[in-house]
Amino acid sequence: MRCVLAYRWSGLCRCTLVAASLVLCTLLFSCAPKPDHAFVAAVRNIEPSVVLLTMRLPSSNTRQAPYDNAYATGTVVASGPWGSDILTVDHAVRDGWDMHATIDNHRVVPAYVVAQDAHQDIALVRTPVHPLPVARLGSSANLQLDVGRQLGLVGYPIPDEFHAYGLNLATSLNSGRLSSVRNGMLEVTLPIVPGESGSPIFLADSGEIIGIAESRFDTEHSIGFALPSDLAKAFLHRVDAIHGF
Repeated sequence: MRCVLAYRWSGLCRCTLVAASLVLCTLLFSCAPKPDHAFVAAVRNIEPSVVLLTMRLPSSNTRQAPYDNAYATGTVVASGPWGSDILTVDHAVRDGWDMHATIDNHRVVPAYVVAQDAHQDIALVRTPVHPLPVARLGSSANLQLDVGRQLGLVGYPIPDEFHAYGLNLATSLNSGRLSSVRNGMLEVTLPIVPGESGSPIFLADSGEIIGIAESRFDTEHSIGFALPSDLAKAFLHRVDAIHGF
């Protein structure tokens, strides 16, 4: 009897210990950060500052239409009593008119170009609306040491196509890697879909914006290029120093 009781007690203790261990492991696992937690947090932080820019451009076929509708993505980099300043790329807004910015995917407001640099392919757009969430540009210095790091891009790819299929306007997330740093340009494994030109590109683990989506190869869409954030900051310092740059 003593042995049986001892066996039963021992079995109960083992079962209790195993159950306690399972509960502890469950608690530890649920409290442990998920591998992509930082990436998700970065997207949530940057997304409110990303806007859709719409405009009209001279038609590529004047026989069919007097103008073309065009799209780009921009990032709010400053906001105050004067309005809000939006960073984008020059080629996407050059020669455009009747420009608007869509904020938070539903609020459409007027916008206009206030500064541009065709050589560096960068532009600053302003809207009188304020205050808006502002994204802070990080540093692109020494990125040669960060080749291989995961990147994220938040932008508006082909918004007219989504609209044609009855899908609501919303930002899209794309992810890739920093492939190389070539002659002052960032090579990325991101295709830079039309409409995403001007999108912020950021480090997935830290959320630091290190580039502005600029272009891709016509012959190989998986290779994209971005303007380094330090170039963008130098441009802003030249054209918008009064607003804190």
